[in-house]
This record gives sequence, structure tokens and C-alpha cells, in this order.
Amino acid sequence: MQTQRQKEHEWLHQLIGEWQFDAEASMKPGQPPDHSKGTEVVRSLGGLWILAEGEGDMPGCGPATSLMTLGFDTRTNRFTGTWIGSMMTHLWLYDGELNLVGNTLTLDSQGPAMKDLTQLGRYRDVIEIVNDGHRTLTSHFLDDDGLWRAFMLANYRRTR
Repeated sequence: MQTQRQKEHEWLHQLIGEWQFDAEASMKPGQPPDHSKGTEVVRSLGGLWILAEGEGDMPGCGPATSLMTLGFDTRTNRFTGTWIGSMMTHLWLYDGELNLVGNTLTLDSQGPAMKDLTQLGRYRDVIEIVNDGHRTLTSHFLDDDGLWRAFMLANYRRTR
């Protein structure tokens, strides 16, 4: 079964390349934000998926590596993917969609809750294309009041 590439797969291809990132995260209320830097290499897998391999300091964790996979499922008409990091054992499963303008991909997931790591919380990662050489990733969690709260912002700059 050969799947034909869709415009959504093409959207993901603008992430392909080598990037440097600077991130700021507020992991605990009332404490100053953590800052981190690192690199990411994004490549295509068969034209239908992208693999984003990151390396650098993770806020509150120190040196770490990560792997994000993103694709578009033509059966569900939704973006799908995963994220894993060397600092934790949880496999994050993504489900998402593009905004109407086509510059922002919102990915919903579940993971260890901020207040109680034995429970699951709802999370949202938002990838925004600022321009060809700049994108952002903002991570949010759903708080007890039902509001999405941003806790991390990473700016990615293309190096190649």
C-alpha cells in the first residue's frame, strides 16, 4: 500500500534541516525560569514522516537527547506523532491539526502531571512557523481551572 504525499506532509518538510534552539521554561511556580540551548536535526522518512533528533540542556534535567516523529494520517485527516526523551520513560503520543492560516501546528498529548507524576495530565505543544529560518515550540499544560498555561518556549533558528 503506497500512500500519496499530501499538502500536510509538505508542510512538515519545511521543518527539515539543522537548527539551534534557545528555550526558557518555568517548571515550578514562583521560581525563575530555566534557560537551555541545543541543536536539532530534522530529516524525512519516506516523504511522509519527519524525525527530529534533539540534543542539549533540558530545563530542569541537564544534558538530554530527544526524538520527535511527526506525520499526517490520511485515514483520520489528523497529524500524528510521538516524542521521547532520555530524561524520562514516558512515550508522548501526539494528535494534532493546523490552524486555518497554515502556520501553526497544535499537538495534543498526555503525560506525567505537573503536580503529581503518578497521574496523567493534558499537554499541548504548538509549533509556529515564523519564517523559513525561524520557528517556535511552545508547551502548555491544562491546569486545574481548565486553562492552558504555557510553561516552555523554544526559539529554533535554522543553521542549514
